[in-house]
Amino acid sequence: MGDYDTIISALNRQGWSVSDANVAPAWCAELRRYAQELWAANCFEPGEFGLDPAGGKEPEVRGDAICWVPPGSRLERHPFFGWMAGLRAVLNERFAMGLRSQEFHFARYPEGRGYRKHLDQHRGSNVRKISIVLYLNDEWNEADGGELCFYQPTNPDIELARFAPLNARLAVFVSGLMPHAVLPCRSTRWSVTGWLRTDEIPG
Repeated sequence: MGDYDTIISALNRQGWSVSDANVAPAWCAELRRYAQELWAANCFEPGEFGLDPAGGKEPEVRGDAICWVPPGSRLERHPFFGWMAGLRAVLNERFAMGLRSQEFHFARYPEGRGYRKHLDQHRGSNVRKISIVLYLNDEWNEADGGELCFYQPTNPDIELARFAPLNARLAVFVSGLMPHAVLPCRSTRWSVTGWLRTDEIPG
């Protein structure tokens, strides 16, 4: 596994990091297999936005389906989540961020769907501090779309960068700082998405 220094340096400098050399492809293959098995078992549900489930399901705004990784489950003991706990510890050590927990879900975008520009902190709640996205897409092509786009925090109309969801690509960014979007994809798009938080999540 790669170390945390390049991730933390980029976070400190610009609020986001995208790297291709930190997560083993074998881990991605295992996680993709888990995700596809859970999908086949009908364990996914439509993704929501905001804190109001009644008003937060619009596929034109957010088009993915998700399956949460249960705290304390066998799946949560996968080495990737342990590596994320290590990142959380290093961020606390260096920046006293008070990160106390982490949460993750699998995300599956079908063809034609994306996620409009947004921040990862809900209005009135700032417990999500660091966002994580690990892509699980084997043989992804440029024509498949589905890029992650970052926008300027002070002027979200200005695009800063965009990245294809290539297998084993890891995006880490400051949840309340970086506006971002998922462009519509032309193939099924898989990822593990999560947050490092300052509260405790019930087990």
